[in-house]
Amino acid sequence: MNILPWHDIRSVFLDMDGTLLDLNFDNHFWRTHVPKRYAEDRGISLAQAHSEMHERYTRVEGTMNWYCLDYWTQELGLDILGLKREVEHLIAVMPAVPEFLEAVRACGRRVVLVTNAHPGSLSLKLEHTQIGNYLDAMICSHSYGVPKEDPIFWEKMRVDEPFDPHHTVLFDDSLSVLRSAHRYGLHAVALSQPDSQQAARNIDEFPAIQSFSQLLPLPC
Repeated sequence: MNILPWHDIRSVFLDMDGTLLDLNFDNHFWRTHVPKRYAEDRGISLAQAHSEMHERYTRVEGTMNWYCLDYWTQELGLDILGLKREVEHLIAVMPAVPEFLEAVRACGRRVVLVTNAHPGSLSLKLEHTQIGNYLDAMICSHSYGVPKEDPIFWEKMRVDEPFDPHHTVLFDDSLSVLRSAHRYGLHAVALSQPDSQQAARNIDEFPAIQSFSQLLPLPC
C-alpha cells in the first residue's frame, strides 16, 4: 500500500495495545473480567457492576488515570495486575507484526514503542510476547505524567527520543492520539481492526491499515 513516503521516513513509532497487540485482551479485561471480579468482591449484581464500571471509565477516559493500574487498584480495591494475569492467555501479537518490525529495522529505520500503558501492564505484555526484541526503544507516557493525547507529551518525549516529526510516522488505533501526533507534524496511520474479535472500522480521517501485512514487502 502506497500510503507513506517511505523514502522520507527515518523513525517508526508504534502504539502497543490495538496496534502491535490484539486489543481483545484489554477489551475483555475491562469490559468483562473486571466487572465480574468487582461484582464478586462487592456482593452486587453483574448488571450493577457494569453500570458502575461504565460510569467510572467515562469519568477518566483519555486521562493518565484511565491508563494507570495503581489508580484502578486503589479506586476499585482490586489487585488489577493480578487480575490481568488471570486472563493473560488472551495477550496476543497481531498478524505480521514481527515481520513488519524486522523489515523496518532492516531498512535502517528506528523502531520505537510509544505507549500509554502502565509500566506494570507493559512488563506483563513484554514478558508474554517478547516484542521488545524487535524494538530500538520504548517510551511510556507514565514517565511524563501526560498521555499521548496531550500535545505536551511529544515535546517531553523528544528530549529522550530525539526525532524529526516530518520524518516520523506513528501507527496507532486511537484517533485522538493520531490527531495529537498529526498536529505535532508526524505522519499518522490508523489501525482499523485493533480487536480481532470485532469488525474493522471505516476510517476516513487518516490513512488506515487492517494488518501490517498490507505494508509488506517494505520499500527501503
